[in-house]
Amino acid sequence: MACRISELVLGCRDPEVLARFWCEVLDFVVLDREEDGTLEIGPREGFGGPQPTIILSYRDEPEPGKPRLHIDVNATDRDQDAELERLLKLGARPVDIGQTGEESWHVLVDPEGNEFCLLKARLKPL
Repeated sequence: MACRISELVLGCRDPEVLARFWCEVLDFVVLDREEDGTLEIGPREGFGGPQPTIILSYRDEPEPGKPRLHIDVNATDRDQDAELERLLKLGARPVDIGQTGEESWHVLVDPEGNEFCLLKARLKPL
């Protein structure tokens, strides 16, 4: 195993409303709250367990041509650089969505152009 889904990121108009909804549906709790209104919800055990967390990211409106949901993955058996190399060999491509270059993650697209992010933290295999 080399990667697993660690987070689902959902752009939304009201992160608080969606957090309450999904916390009730999934028996999740709020794990983190950012100054910009972004919330991370997940299992009571926190980030890094068998279930992915959900990032509820504030957006006024969906960006044209961009899905409201994307996947974040974490390497489980190698560091981020080695996993990036492996993903590129599999057909992923880097994509510029306005990053500053200071991010700890890589924004990529799969062979059909679906956006996902490779995060820096390494998770334990399941």
